[in-house]
Amino acid sequence: MSAIRLLVLGAVRMHGRAHGYQVRNDLEFWGAHEWSNAKPGSIYHALKQMAKQGLLLAHETAPSTAGGPPRTEYEVTDEGLAEYRTLLRDALRTYDQSMDVLSAAVGFIVDLPREEAVALLKERVEAMKGWRDSVTEYYTPAEGPESLGHIGEIMNLWVHSADAGAEWTRGLIERIEGGAYTFAGEGDPFVGVLADDQENPYATGVRDPGDDD
Repeated sequence: MSAIRLLVLGAVRMHGRAHGYQVRNDLEFWGAHEWSNAKPGSIYHALKQMAKQGLLLAHETAPSTAGGPPRTEYEVTDEGLAEYRTLLRDALRTYDQSMDVLSAAVGFIVDLPREEAVALLKERVEAMKGWRDSVTEYYTPAEGPESLGHIGEIMNLWVHSADAGAEWTRGLIERIEGGAYTFAGEGDPFVGVLADDQENPYATGVRDPGDDD
């Protein structure tokens, strides 16, 4: 799974309608350009591709104030919303997601009902346990990696990664079950987007008129 689809769909959904520069600005504000492939070119490409695929609806508006071409604003379609929710759920329940995909999913986790978020995370813990058990069929952590030569360090890494991932996930579950954060249907959620006139302290460069796409 690519993090860029989840990030772009989620960012557009938060605005209702958003143009390319707004999406880019939000993702940079979240630091996604540091921990994912959400670079400017990838963002604009994803917007246009998902519009072609029917996941986003493109609205052409008035030309930009900078004198560039007409700005295109995007809106998530019903198909796009279904895709977004599928990507989000799969990213939370699957044990072997890459860090950028999991990070994107955690950023949007409050779009789900609290009980569903917990259930998906519990699936993740069980999947990690199953994966760990499959590794320890061949490797016994108590004997140490040396028992298998230096190749044992690979399995040792996998076991430690599974243990750390499960510990983090259980901690998140505990915080959510304890009432942390505002989830879907519970009230006004945390808004992690910038206002149009709010300066982005993490922007990677000067705004270009061509960014209005």
